[in-house]
Amino acid sequence: MLEDNNRIFHRKKILVVFLLCTGAFIGLFGRLVYFCVWQAEHYSRMATDLHERERSIKAARGRILDCNGKVLADNKTVCTVSVIYNQVEEPERVIDILCKELELSEEYVRQRVEKYSSMERIKSNVDKTVGDRIREYDLAGVKVDEDYKRYYPYDDLASKVLGFTGGDNQGIIGLEVIYDTYLQGEPGTILTVTDAKGIEVESAGERRIEPVSGLDLCISLDMNIQAYATQLANQALATKQADSVSIVVMNPQNGELMAMVNVPEFDLNHPYELPEGTPENLSTEEKQNILNGIWRNGCINDTYEPGSTFKMITAAAGLEEGVVTPESSFSCPGYIIVDDRKIRCHKVAGHGSQDFTHTMMNSCNPALITVGLRLGLDSYYSYFEHFGLKRKTGIDLPGEAGTIMHKKENMGNVELATVAFGQSFQITPIQLLTTASSIINGGRRITPHFGVQTCDKDGNVVEVFEYPVEEGIVSAETSATMREILEMVVAEGSGANGKVAGFRVGGKTATSQTLPRGSGRYIASFVGFAPANDPQVIAIAIVNNPQGVYYGGQVAAPIVRQLYENILPYLGIAEDENEQN
Repeated sequence: MLEDNNRIFHRKKILVVFLLCTGAFIGLFGRLVYFCVWQAEHYSRMATDLHERERSIKAARGRILDCNGKVLADNKTVCTVSVIYNQVEEPERVIDILCKELELSEEYVRQRVEKYSSMERIKSNVDKTVGDRIREYDLAGVKVDEDYKRYYPYDDLASKVLGFTGGDNQGIIGLEVIYDTYLQGEPGTILTVTDAKGIEVESAGERRIEPVSGLDLCISLDMNIQAYATQLANQALATKQADSVSIVVMNPQNGELMAMVNVPEFDLNHPYELPEGTPENLSTEEKQNILNGIWRNGCINDTYEPGSTFKMITAAAGLEEGVVTPESSFSCPGYIIVDDRKIRCHKVAGHGSQDFTHTMMNSCNPALITVGLRLGLDSYYSYFEHFGLKRKTGIDLPGEAGTIMHKKENMGNVELATVAFGQSFQITPIQLLTTASSIINGGRRITPHFGVQTCDKDGNVVEVFEYPVEEGIVSAETSATMREILEMVVAEGSGANGKVAGFRVGGKTATSQTLPRGSGRYIASFVGFAPANDPQVIAIAIVNNPQGVYYGGQVAAPIVRQLYENILPYLGIAEDENEQN
């Protein structure tokens, strides 16, 4: 009986073990099926990733084209040279050849060739001819991949507008950084299969994920106008021994910028080169500060006291508010007393009795101060804000500076008087030009801009950019009156040197003194537009610290005149039959 019980127990035990083993086998088999069938793609991808080495391929950056389709920023084929530690068979030969061909120190190359890593980059932006020579050595473990480097065909032309890219092909300054997301494209990848030791499996070949090129940026800048404006600016820089010269040319109807010059410019293909004569042994910070100054675009990044060109704004506010008409009478004894302050006119003997049109033609300080005082602080400050002077223009360039203006609560009659003729506050050149445009174009505040549209590599338009326009800055009547007054300023007044034979030109001169007063440093400027009755182009010329004669009418107005003599016919603007040559 006992033996039977033992036999039964033993059989049950064997059955349990059998069942457990069977269950385990079924579980393992099911798990295997799950991995091999349901998770096959996942683990196949993991295995591939484990044995694939990845190399990035830069996308061709979109070009920048002027309004006539001229290429201002392009791409140049270069190479990136890298080494893969596990694949290098002759390290000393590799080090020797790379040192010679890439003109690098042995210490630098050895450190990278002998570094145990999946891939080590030796040098980027290598000239293609050099890259091809390295390929011909057929060095195991050395990879030469074709790449792109930004190239600017016209060197320093519009350097502070276009900007440049860094080693990663991303925008650093200018349009290159503002429109980077459109221009940069999507990088591709080269995938190679390796064995467990990291050696490439030659029979497996390479897989490529092709890069997607960036979009071309079409801008309103006209290379011909930019080049001629640059020539004029450089001439003024040399003849007047000035610190800098700026010229901006814009369509006042829609804000499209045709040119923006700020000399001295810099070579876009060598943006990190320091000027000749720069002291040696400078710190990294000191060098960067010098470069930041070289790259700085004074037309938008810097503010200045506009001086008498700002009288356009005071006059427009006075006309709009009805405190003055073109026939209003003023008397100028050569000064005006405001509270306890005696503020002089630039003409010490005074202008005597004159109507308002002639006060603008004569650029009379006491008359414009009187207009400002008639408006009163509240009204004048309201117009200052209404004209958009407290806001940035929204130009599509980085680093636009804002207006530096008194707080209203800190202003009295004296501050109001000085602001009325363009002193004791600061704005940017682009702000002045934009505000002047709204006064002469019928009262629309446009947004100054370069970007017009993006296109693909086949020239198909992808996106057209739109910019804000604010209506009702001044009435059409005030705008028309201002055009007539400013035309008289050029025809017979202080802006006579801006007159262009055969064309109707309006404008305003300025001669402002830089701070501190009495420094002997001046800024000569002139804003001019044409045709005066239907403005299609407006320009500003600013000469910073000219030596010798420094008056805006004698220094800056001739620059705009010479500019217009060439570009008005070029733009297809017809001569006026009533204008005598």
